[in-house]
Amino acid sequence: MTTTTTTGMMASSSLTATETVESKMFNQEIAEMYDQITATWEDILGWEYLHHGFYDPKVPTPLSDQHSAHIRMIEECLRFAGVPEDWKKKPKSIVDVGCGSGADTMHLARKYGAQCLGINLSPVQVRRAQDLAAARGLADKVSFIVGDALQQPFPDGKFDLVWAMESVDHMPDRKKFVSELARVAAPGGTIIITAWCHRDLSSPEDFLKPEEKKLLDKIRDSTHLPDLCSAADHVKLLQSFSLQDIKVADWSQYVTPFWPAVIRSALSWKRIIPLLRSGWENIKGLFNLQLANEGFRKGVVKYTVITCRKPA
Repeated sequence: MTTTTTTGMMASSSLTATETVESKMFNQEIAEMYDQITATWEDILGWEYLHHGFYDPKVPTPLSDQHSAHIRMIEECLRFAGVPEDWKKKPKSIVDVGCGSGADTMHLARKYGAQCLGINLSPVQVRRAQDLAAARGLADKVSFIVGDALQQPFPDGKFDLVWAMESVDHMPDRKKFVSELARVAAPGGTIIITAWCHRDLSSPEDFLKPEEKKLLDKIRDSTHLPDLCSAADHVKLLQSFSLQDIKVADWSQYVTPFWPAVIRSALSWKRIIPLLRSGWENIKGLFNLQLANEGFRKGVVKYTVITCRKPA
């Protein structure tokens, strides 16, 4: 485990003792899940990008091109947020919150020549990220630590770009999470979040339909997710922290092909037997794929990209 020492104002916690214990237990569950599944799912996907890809719904994407879809997702998020590439304005310091095995962190470091830091709960993924960075000659540009996104060990205003790819989904306290993203962002810095959301409610709806709630509960329970909220809920949360230039978009149509592609890969003769032998967490993950696929296909689960800027 890599540790780091920082100076300046650090995050403070207002959680009660009970909430702190519950948060630590939840974090441990998340860390253990990713410790157990990372190697298997990297093999299924064929690389260390463990998030959705970005697809043109009108153009079939062969399984062999899934890597390109993952790269497109990163680039489309940066384009959507308007992150500059001009050498005078491009980000010079970046944090990847919930960095997984570090694939996004390294891509951002290469793209911008920036100093990048990844934080993650899983020691296995952090070690994997460190090894990959060293093998790719990026150890001087990127570093990785095991840490809690709700209490990040960084000073205020440290990062020009705060990157949170599908990490908010695992947060038991979204308000605290957004508070931390805003705190560590530099004045004028950009925050990019991608998230699983449930569909926005339409007037006069007050609740999701019972069958939709039942499906979401199955997805949540199977993947260690707290209750999902809507894109509108995320926007209200960002507004409560006076973040500016908030943009939100539903990219569900661009990620839906991801799930059938992963399911085909997992069920291939090359991978199904090793998967079944790799332990219950991975076997359970196989069933979870179909649940997620069903959620996106029925429009109950939405893939949302959100960007905003911290006031200068």
